[in-house]
Amino acid sequence: MEEAMRASTKRFAAGEIVKGIILEVRNKEVLVDIGYKSEGVVSRGEFLDPEAIKVGDEIDVLIEKLEDKEGMVILSHEQAEFRKNWDRIKTICQEGGTIAGKVKAVVKGGLIVNIGVEAFLPASQIDIIPPKNVAVMVGNMYDFKVVKINEDRRNIVLSRRELIEAERADRRAKLFSEMTPGDIRKGTVKNLTDFGAFIDLNGLDGLLHITDMSWGRIGHPSEILKVGQEIDVVVLDVNKEKERVSLGLKQKLQNPWEAIESKFPVGTKVKGKVVNLVAYGAFIELEPGVEGLVHVTELSWTKRIAKPSDVLKPGQEVEAVVLGINREEQKISLGIRQLESNPWEAAQAKYPPGTKIKGKVRNLTSYGAFVELEEGLDGMVHVSDISWTRKINHPSEVFQKGDEVEAVVLEIDKANQRISLGMKQLGTDPWSSIDQFYKVGDLVTGKVTKLASFGAFVGLAHDIDGLVHISQISEDRVDKIKNVLNVGQDVTARVIKIDRSERRIGLSVKAANYNAEQLKEEQKILDALKPGEDLVALQHAFDAADESRDR
Repeated sequence: MEEAMRASTKRFAAGEIVKGIILEVRNKEVLVDIGYKSEGVVSRGEFLDPEAIKVGDEIDVLIEKLEDKEGMVILSHEQAEFRKNWDRIKTICQEGGTIAGKVKAVVKGGLIVNIGVEAFLPASQIDIIPPKNVAVMVGNMYDFKVVKINEDRRNIVLSRRELIEAERADRRAKLFSEMTPGDIRKGTVKNLTDFGAFIDLNGLDGLLHITDMSWGRIGHPSEILKVGQEIDVVVLDVNKEKERVSLGLKQKLQNPWEAIESKFPVGTKVKGKVVNLVAYGAFIELEPGVEGLVHVTELSWTKRIAKPSDVLKPGQEVEAVVLGINREEQKISLGIRQLESNPWEAAQAKYPPGTKIKGKVRNLTSYGAFVELEEGLDGMVHVSDISWTRKINHPSEVFQKGDEVEAVVLEIDKANQRISLGMKQLGTDPWSSIDQFYKVGDLVTGKVTKLASFGAFVGLAHDIDGLVHISQISEDRVDKIKNVLNVGQDVTARVIKIDRSERRIGLSVKAANYNAEQLKEEQKILDALKPGEDLVALQHAFDAADESRDR
């Protein structure tokens, strides 16, 4: 009777907090007796530890609805706890304390955590490195720091990250006090950059530079590491003032350069892979961590290779010969041409000066023509060694690529790998016997080969050119030589001057019909000229002719 009287005095209204007894624990809900005409239900997910609840336990509940469609009372244990815990949570927040809580659900921007009341954990405050899948945290218990509370809205903001950072700071301080260079530590790859990797040493980040990852060549850290990977690293340096730690991975292995001379003695034939091509040579990997350089000049004895990429490509397997080793600078010089015999060694004996050769014109330059003596061996005919008598400005005036020519070996420079050839040396210099061919007063014929502003060049016998000065063309004044003469035109002229030192012959067309007396008078005029005023064939006249031809 007394219990019935007490029950009759209970207030049963939505929003009220009452005590109840657990009657039954189901899969998704808990049946509770609050002394009302019907039992109430509480969602099982509202309990911090659903496995711990049992029949007969007394709990506080908030009446959300006295009767639903099925006549059941809808209760909330969580809301009742919220009201009870609010003052306690408020005190913790003011003190900046920590509190345990269970992750209840994933929401936009973070997580809902049950700490006796519902609180919000922003995504940025979940961890130092936000987990990729926060859903795995639902249902787990963690410690949190209360960072903000809004009494009006009764909102609480939590942070798990701040607790982790504080814990890491403690561990970092301890690590700095214990760590010394040479230590081997376990760590986790936290981040990769172009220049290296940051390794988490359980509270302290260290830098593993790309140059300390491997003795071999690495283009990017991702070639050997990945984020989240656990590795053992060597502590190289500890800077407590700047709180920096330098780490190494390759230092766990022996430096391959320590016994390099015994591995690759000078003169040894080696095999390797082309790993890099630059303008001046090719880098060949002989083993991980050991590369040698083949300079561009060591690729071929005879071919002039402009750049290594013309004959090699990355990844190509090649053979080479060790030319030199510098262990201190970790450099090995290699040569590929040394795999074959040097044709220049035999060239001196095979082609001594004076040897006559036949070959094809392989290339033309402004200063001469390259003639192939044999496969891979060229000689050069300089423009000055093409003709005794003609001034040749470019070898293309005489021949073109592919022409078969004869020449004589003038000199072999083995050190600089050059063979000098001459074509004019195949015959004698006509100027050595010029008196036998031409005398002043001789009447000669020839074809006009060049025109210049000051006169015309005439091709004579014995491959000799003569110059008719503009004043020696006609008794009448000639303003422009092209108005009187044309290239290819046949002319008859009189030899009026022979200059051995300048290797020039002066001709006169107007004097072709002079008698002996008139020739003497003309000769007096020429002899009376000062040096440099010779109307016939001084050097500057020929130079001017060259300039005119170029234009």
